[in-house]
Amino acid sequence: MNAPAALFALESPARRMWRRFLRHKLAVASAAFLIVLAVVAWAAPMSERLLGFDAERVDLLARMAPPSLAHPLGTDELGRDLFLRLSYGGQVSMAVALAAALGSAVIGTLFGLLAGYFGGRLDSLLMRLTDGVISLPLLPLLIVLAAIDLEKLGFSAEQAASENVALYRIVVIIALVGWTTVARLVRAETLALKNREFVRAAVALGGSSARIIIRHILPNAISPIIVATTLSVGNIILLESILSFLGMGIQPPIASWGNMLTNAQDLIWTAPALAFWPGMLIFATVIAFNFLGDGLQDALDPRALN
Repeated sequence: MNAPAALFALESPARRMWRRFLRHKLAVASAAFLIVLAVVAWAAPMSERLLGFDAERVDLLARMAPPSLAHPLGTDELGRDLFLRLSYGGQVSMAVALAAALGSAVIGTLFGLLAGYFGGRLDSLLMRLTDGVISLPLLPLLIVLAAIDLEKLGFSAEQAASENVALYRIVVIIALVGWTTVARLVRAETLALKNREFVRAAVALGGSSARIIIRHILPNAISPIIVATTLSVGNIILLESILSFLGMGIQPPIASWGNMLTNAQDLIWTAPALAFWPGMLIFATVIAFNFLGDGLQDALDPRALN
């Protein structure tokens, strides 16, 4: 064995994955951008104190003001600070996307593990359900589900009118229809893993199905789950923005990048910055999550030789 091969054999899996990830320059840059964006978004209350402004304070005398020291990105159509609104909007858009992506990953992982491990009729049933969800037109379905009157589902008028109910509704709706990709990936990985020697040994030793799935199959199937979840975050940000733009998503006074675009559409020629900044942040965030997912896919690929 030559020296490079010996060093490769001694290198820990975690260090090897980190080295592969660092070679993907776009993924590293995307991760840095997303970290900075998250810090700025979650530090919005601190930014309010530093700038001395309330993000929701209306100042009609300062409508659509240009960037200045007091307002780094200017003000919107109601005189509210645009930088603070974008920061709070980033909180909402990213929180909804991450929560919905995690919810989708949990549902998809559960279905994929059950279908792949037990097979037979359960596999057929779950995969036909997956095919049925995939065949549905996603955007029209989301619009219909978002327009459902919660009072008719048993919620009180106060609960249905709550400011935060739109957040929970979007997360639940997207999680209920966005799990199919993860389910298919996990099923395929489970089918390959259940015939491996270590799983057969666990079965021979009398391990229960639940123990084998949790202790042996799930840890080895975590890589495609992480990659699929990361890639889905960008798509969910787009879906939330579209629904908010159509008035079916996050409702004012809560700010999101999508409803900020809605408010700016009538002012696109007089104040293009009001549409440019939320649109650019949506674009950059979606691209960054896609590049990050590509980098993680390369880093976590067990077939990679170096």
